[in-house]
Amino acid sequence: MGARLGQHFLCDPGILARIADAARLTKRDIVLEIGPGKGSLTRVLAARAGRVFAIEADRRLAAELEGASAGTNVAVIAGDALAVPWPAVTKVCGNIPYRITSPLIERALTPPRPQLIVFLVQREVADRLAASPGTKAYGALTAGVQLAATVERLFAVKAGAFRPPPRVESALVRITPRATPLTRDAAEETATRRLIQACFQRRRQQLRRVLREAYSLLPAPVAGVLETAGLPPTARAETLSAEQFVALARVIPTF
Repeated sequence: MGARLGQHFLCDPGILARIADAARLTKRDIVLEIGPGKGSLTRVLAARAGRVFAIEADRRLAAELEGASAGTNVAVIAGDALAVPWPAVTKVCGNIPYRITSPLIERALTPPRPQLIVFLVQREVADRLAASPGTKAYGALTAGVQLAATVERLFAVKAGAFRPPPRVESALVRITPRATPLTRDAAEETATRRLIQACFQRRRQQLRRVLREAYSLLPAPVAGVLETAGLPPTARAETLSAEQFVALARVIPTF
């Protein structure tokens, strides 16, 4: 069942402890764990946090974990983490299914945001999440996540630490939602995300062409928009930071 749902159970106690360390847990924390599986990480989190909610899609594993957690500070929720309601928590952790990494990160960053998110993800995805503008790994996922949070790639985890071993290596990322948002409100964040998608859908095009095609702007207004945003017309999407995407979104005319 675990393999069918894309689960690879982490069994190295040293790495489990390092994941909990990365979450900086205290007894004041209420933690949401995604994909607890057999509960190896759950037990480590529960020993450090005040309360743990664990969402497990495999109902057999959920029932087993619920039985093993009776009388503890762990509450098990059986269901799809992308579909069931999430409780209000301070931290989100998990060895998450790699096939739904992006939507889970998007869900975790949907307001109200937690203080911290610690996910074990595919190594290449970790590289993308933490990438800097101008690098090969930098893309729409990077800019979209960094719009709402800062990202740290903490350490790699080899396939042999899991049962069954996945075909890829993994890495732990710590995602910290920004205390002071880059955008002024939800509407501006939505506009910036639209801009990020439009730019990376035309990744090889220069900004002046992207704005003409995606926003139906004439050359003269495009030049004015880019000058106001402080961006060269020949720049491309992969060179822009999240802050620069916000600055550009603010000056694109809306009709």
